[in-house]
Amino acid sequence: MATKIRLQRGGRKGYAFYSIVIADARAPRDGRFTEKIGSYNPNTNPATVDLNFDRALYWIEVGAQPTDTVRNILSREGVYLMKHLKGGVKKGAFDEAAAQKKFDAWKADKQKGLEKIAAEEAKAKKDAAAKALAEEKKVNEAIAKKVAEKKAAAEAAAAEAAAQAEAPAAEEAPAEA
Repeated sequence: MATKIRLQRGGRKGYAFYSIVIADARAPRDGRFTEKIGSYNPNTNPATVDLNFDRALYWIEVGAQPTDTVRNILSREGVYLMKHLKGGVKKGAFDEAAAQKKFDAWKADKQKGLEKIAAEEAKAKKDAAAKALAEEKKVNEAIAKKVAEKKAAAEAAAAEAAAQAEAPAAEEAPAEA
């Protein structure tokens, strides 16, 4: 029986969510499967992968063929690296402890890279928010300046009207006396 490691679609329309399953090569995409080894959510940034690492490694070692997308997922999670390192242990190139140490170093380096990317994204988001705030402050200052000018013009017009109203009254008052 030819086994494949493939994605099984779930979720709703426009919001796909996938299960990573072991299935017969002849089974339909969303049909019968042997085992579920994880899930993949491409809607998050970065895509979220929840994987049973040991079972995925087992199925790769026994010859299950992954689809292209699943191969990329397994590669990013380190399943293929661990398979490669176990092959080196079998050949006697190094021992199990050295293989695990190499894998842990790779995983730590990968995690550090992901944290760096997340920090850069957060910084870019913060900078964009600060820039938008500065632009909004400029717009608000311009609006406040226009409002102040209108108020000053209205006050000047009111003062002028009051002065004109008092001027004829002042001129008439001495004439009557």
